[in-house]
Amino acid sequence: MSGQDHDANNGIDQERAGHAQNRGETEREDTLTNRQGHPISDNQNVRTVGNRGPMTLENYHFLEKITHFDRERIPERVVHARGAGAHGYFEAYGKVGDEPVSKYTRAKLFQVEGKRTPVFVRFSTVIHGSGSPETLRDPRGFAVKFYTEEGNWDLVGNNLKIFFIRDPLKFPDMVHAFKPDPVSNVPGPVGMFDFVSRSPEATHMITFVYSPWGIPANYRQMQGSGVNTYKWVNAEGTGVLVKYHWEPLKQGIKNLTQEEANKIQGMNDSHATQDLYEAIERGDYPEWELCVQIMSDDEHPELEFDPLDPTKLWPEDQFPFLKVGKMVLNKNPENYYNEVEQAAFGTGVLVDGLDFSDDKLLQGRTFSYSDTQRHRVGTNYLQLPINAPKKRVATNQRGGQMSFFVDKAPGQSPHVDYEPSMTDGLVEASQTAKPHQPHYDANLVRQKLDRTLDFKQAGDTYRAFEDWERNDLINNLVGALIQCDIRIQDKMVEYFTNADEDYGRRVREGLEQARKGSNETTREQAVEDANRMGHEADPY
Repeated sequence: MSGQDHDANNGIDQERAGHAQNRGETEREDTLTNRQGHPISDNQNVRTVGNRGPMTLENYHFLEKITHFDRERIPERVVHARGAGAHGYFEAYGKVGDEPVSKYTRAKLFQVEGKRTPVFVRFSTVIHGSGSPETLRDPRGFAVKFYTEEGNWDLVGNNLKIFFIRDPLKFPDMVHAFKPDPVSNVPGPVGMFDFVSRSPEATHMITFVYSPWGIPANYRQMQGSGVNTYKWVNAEGTGVLVKYHWEPLKQGIKNLTQEEANKIQGMNDSHATQDLYEAIERGDYPEWELCVQIMSDDEHPELEFDPLDPTKLWPEDQFPFLKVGKMVLNKNPENYYNEVEQAAFGTGVLVDGLDFSDDKLLQGRTFSYSDTQRHRVGTNYLQLPINAPKKRVATNQRGGQMSFFVDKAPGQSPHVDYEPSMTDGLVEASQTAKPHQPHYDANLVRQKLDRTLDFKQAGDTYRAFEDWERNDLINNLVGALIQCDIRIQDKMVEYFTNADEDYGRRVREGLEQARKGSNETTREQAVEDANRMGHEADPY
């Protein structure tokens, strides 16, 4: 259609709309309006003095439209900014392994075989920004929101079952070290390995991240884990320590080498988001089985490590994976921003029968996560449909940015926004089961755990890898460490040797060989290649 034809048709449409309004006809359902509900008869032209301008200040439709556009993005997540999500359900088995689940927890969503609970899942990369490629080496977030009959439960974890640190005081420094350089804004491994070289507990996680497990093939074909240690509590108030694990069912597990990831990134920087969306659209619904490991709630001096240490795996031969249910993702979001970007998770969001352990990192996360959501999404982020529980809510919390309804119970006096009250206010719930009351008797100190065991499991993991996984791990570590100060290289080789002699030797020999060759890294070579390969052009 020519520009003249378009202008002519636009004029005809406006003329028809004007005639319809002059005749008093009802406004069509598909008529464009502004947020005040005013019909918009011209969405192509601002109001100006003459058709060449200037604009006048009373362009209300333009001002409303552009100022909303200016605010269309909430602050990006500091971590887990790049993500994708989907809806589905969790189906309980009614058992934990071969035992009744009620033996260990009174949480209602697990009790009845076949009981389905709606869920929303957000997958993500951790360190990189919202527009980053999904092939970058990074842990993947695996956050599940269960909309249970008792309220929401958020199981917030990663694809890998361990973490870099065990103390939350180190978390801001860790993220700063992993993010781009604060001066040049260029990402790279130097800051990360500088931090890790002074954090020996990270050796196990580094072994995973720099292997093919650091680049899952997509979101569907990766495992998930709660990472931290939690508790289950039964009707008698007895608690046990638990670890949560999501194991892919029909779709299996697939990881990528660095070379394979580079090829994919050259073709598609959103391959994992596309893969998840298209699989659900064609009815190939991904499924995971939820398994738990269970341990008695004590210090377990017989173990070489502390069970509350998130840098450690619980040995599966001693603490087997017990199946409790499965999750199916069968519906894509209707709007990415409303459902995926504004989805807000927190490790403190637990229902009755689920509880916290004394894991320091978990307790630090529990404060940080929900505090972040109030900053990022807003004070009333829990009123958004994606975050709101699918059950009755009644609170005395009032006001705040973007509050659009009152959490008021039927019959509650609108004048009583406090508790306790002798009049028509809210009342406390009755205690239906024994509370879990762990006992504490220790000094208040600043100390790390006694049984750190920083290297043994990293060696076990290295030896458990297949040859191609070990080869990729060594190549990736050498390629990253060659960019670092020699002191960092030596310390990391020491850590890897402590984990496994062959592991340390191969990294050391790889670095020695790399030093004999070009000092240029792949990243530096890319900068030079872009300058050398660029085609000259005349100004226009």
